[in-house]
Amino acid sequence: MLEEILKNIVEMEEEEAVKKAKEYLDGGGDPQKLLEVCRDAMGEVGSRFEKGEYFLSELILGGEIFRQIMEFTLPKLQSGSVKKIGKIVLGTVKEDVHNIGKDIFKVFAEASGFEVIDIGIDTPEEKFVEAVKEHKPDIVGMSCLITAGVTSMKKTVDKLKEAGLRDSIKIIIGGGRVDESVKEFAGADAWADDAAKGVRLCKQLIGVEG
Repeated sequence: MLEEILKNIVEMEEEEAVKKAKEYLDGGGDPQKLLEVCRDAMGEVGSRFEKGEYFLSELILGGEIFRQIMEFTLPKLQSGSVKKIGKIVLGTVKEDVHNIGKDIFKVFAEASGFEVIDIGIDTPEEKFVEAVKEHKPDIVGMSCLITAGVTSMKKTVDKLKEAGLRDSIKIIIGGGRVDESVKEFAGADAWADDAAKGVRLCKQLIGVEG
């Protein structure tokens, strides 16, 4: 059944995917496994997008299917009352309006026990600074899917330095346009190009082994 759900999501069969996911959980299925299948499906949607087989509309629809399934999966996952292991301020940087990667990461981070404060998309540097002052997180997560976002990441890190906040937090960047060189350029502590890896790195950054 999980295989079918994966295929439904990847093939953009929205109603089927959501219906089968509900049936799977109602039949006593494991919400964690369902989450992982959704993640794999979104990974495949992302890779088809990278290859030019899928376009932005598919990315958005894939994200919407994912969100619908998460609505009834997450409460089941969290009913095991996950202990909070740390706090993350999360946003998509200025110039970038993509929320899919950010939202998927948020789901995984919350499922792993992080408290996530989502400050949205196209987020100006000052908003990151304000959120860090207000929420005092352990980690700041920045997402970008477009090249223009890379400069925004650097500017945001610089603003956090100016505000004297850089040393009290760890910064992780993520999205389709990040790699080791972008991490160095922006002055971040870690980078990830998928949500699961991102959460694992976040745990390592604060000394909770993932």
